Amino acid sequence: MRVLIVKVSSLGDVIHTLPAVTDAQRARKDIQFDWVVEENFAEVPSWHPAVENVIPVALRRWRRNLFKTYMNNEFRAFRRALQGIHYDLVIDAQGLIKSGLISRLSKGLTIGLNNRTIREPMATLFYNKVYSVPWTEHAVDRVRQLFSRALQYEYDPGEIDYGIDVNRIDVSSEISKKAEKQVVFLHGTTWQTKHWPKNYWRHLAHLSTEAGYKVLLPWGTPEEKLRAEYIAQDNERVEVLAKQTLSGLANYIQQSDGVIAVDTGLGHLAAALAKPTVSLYGPTNPGLSGTFGNNQLHLNSSLNCAPCVKKTCTYSGPGVTEEYAGRAFAVTPPCFASHGPVEVWQQFESLLGKS
Repeated sequence: MRVLIVKVSSLGDVIHTLPAVTDAQRARKDIQFDWVVEENFAEVPSWHPAVENVIPVALRRWRRNLFKTYMNNEFRAFRRALQGIHYDLVIDAQGLIKSGLISRLSKGLTIGLNNRTIREPMATLFYNKVYSVPWTEHAVDRVRQLFSRALQYEYDPGEIDYGIDVNRIDVSSEISKKAEKQVVFLHGTTWQTKHWPKNYWRHLAHLSTEAGYKVLLPWGTPEEKLRAEYIAQDNERVEVLAKQTLSGLANYIQQSDGVIAVDTGLGHLAAALAKPTVSLYGPTNPGLSGTFGNNQLHLNSSLNCAPCVKKTCTYSGPGVTEEYAGRAFAVTPPCFASHGPVEVWQQFESLLGKS
């Protein structure tokens, strides 16, 4: 049986789909998947042994210049790759108009969520068959339910396996073998309101190295690199990594003892690798889309306006200040004052002790 998965972005959403692929592979030994995914995340589906072909799409890049995309034949090449196989099923696991369009362009019976349980109801116009999955479920469970109903099998919701074969992760980047305890700080994220204060990160780095750990700081943008360099100041046991591919980051995470993260796609990668991870949530709610799986701990804000799920902080209460290195600073956004560096480190060590 040949099935096409359409889940193009973002990184966390792509990773959330992997357990459903594992469920299907266990239930249907004859099944084989292809996967349409944004080019920046094309490495991830290839790590699962049930995925044979990864079909990259460049919607984020194409929409900057649609005329150029058409003239250089890139879209037509993508369409030829998409339509080269007739699929038994095409599962739109994203539920957006863009993913629905891709599903309809393919050859096969299209499946998706119905208009009451989908993110963009107009996407249902592109489906031949729809299923209802409650909004109250975590994103991972919603995808698992969709796959199980479309492919007609049962799975154990109490067991979670992302199915990543670490031997499939590209190890071409030079990563030295771990000779000491290491922790990865995933400090970069998209929304400004999801950033843990950089002074907290710097304090946490000192607590980590005093406990005998080396701290690894990845980055993906110039702003993240500047933050990483600030966190690493005056601490020889903190390393700002060179810019990494997803495979390179996966290898660093895999070799580490654990991860401390904000609400970011790379946190879901740590969860998929079953790495002990403490995730820090201020304005967002991990109940529906937080890291999911084994060895995961969520620290949520106790501020009365959290989770607000806003990209701009609208807090109007009294300011929150903390002291670090003899200087006072404002905790921004204030919802992160619920869990300072000392408590975060204590929770991390406790999690390592249980894993």
